[in-house]
Amino acid sequence: MAIIKHGNNALANVTAFPSAVSTGKPVLISTATASSSASIEFTSGIDSTYDIYQFKFINIHPATNETDFQFNLSIDGGSNYNVTKTTTFFRAFHEEAGSDSSGLDYQTGEDLAQSTAYQSLADRVSADSDGSCSGTLQLFNPSSTTFVKHFMANFNRMFSNQSITAEDFMAGYGNTTSAVNAINFKFASGNIDAGTIKMYGISAWVL
Repeated sequence: MAIIKHGNNALANVTAFPSAVSTGKPVLISTATASSSASIEFTSGIDSTYDIYQFKFINIHPATNETDFQFNLSIDGGSNYNVTKTTTFFRAFHEEAGSDSSGLDYQTGEDLAQSTAYQSLADRVSADSDGSCSGTLQLFNPSSTTFVKHFMANFNRMFSNQSITAEDFMAGYGNTTSAVNAINFKFASGNIDAGTIKMYGISAWVL
């Protein structure tokens, strides 16, 4: 029996994948740019197409000083943003001058326990001309009708009027088995003066 030998068959040598095969790379779905906007919402594109929806926030600047940047979820296409959530929130911070103003602590005022309120992503963001917050939020399997909707975020911000960098870590779940299909972002007070939010979809690796 003849032996058939295939050459050049390493994954690194593959130049294209069939449409049914996912590479696991983020796919840009949409981009929203704020300009004195009360809020930014994504009411389309969140469906069963992707396993993970990733949001990138670039220089989100508040019109009002020392206010939290927040989000909420919807199961009715954005008619209501009131999904019940349980979350956790902690931060690390350090002052420009390198003084004693530094530390790592849990923020009891930023978490939720079975609440429909908006969840903070970045706490007390500076409205200074050079102040803003930037970060990432990931929402896992929002179209599931079996499981709760897990999410986690990591943000860095300039802290209120002070010369302090603060890194915020938040995670939790939307306590619903209904499909989540819309998301809303806003500041707790005042408009989103400027900034860009990009929504990506990520599929699980399939071969």
